[in-house]
Amino acid sequence: MEIKKSKFLGYVFEIESEKQAQTILENLKKEHKKARHIAWAFIISAPHQEKCNDDGEPSGTAGRPILNVLQKRGLSNIMVAVVRYFGGIKLGAGGLVRAYSKATTEALEEHKCK
Repeated sequence: MEIKKSKFLGYVFEIESEKQAQTILENLKKEHKKARHIAWAFIISAPHQEKCNDDGEPSGTAGRPILNVLQKRGLSNIMVAVVRYFGGIKLGAGGLVRAYSKATTEALEEHKCK
């Protein structure tokens, strides 16, 4: 997905532990070395854990919107990471929230998560 020259790539992973999430994140960082941000969120059912990270985006504009989409869909044992290649145009807080939410929704639909 592209918004104002920034590219947003959404990835969905089925996970069962925070350690798995950390490994996935490390691999994404190696794969996307030129990306400006890799924001993410996950929900694990047992024991219940929810975490998110904005990875340098303004607080609450990236990881939280991803987590909100997962929560609203009632998903668990899932992680979504959104890779952003900055296109030089700032989107503002509202624009970032919409972009990360949309990238998450599209990635989940492509992965066939309801």
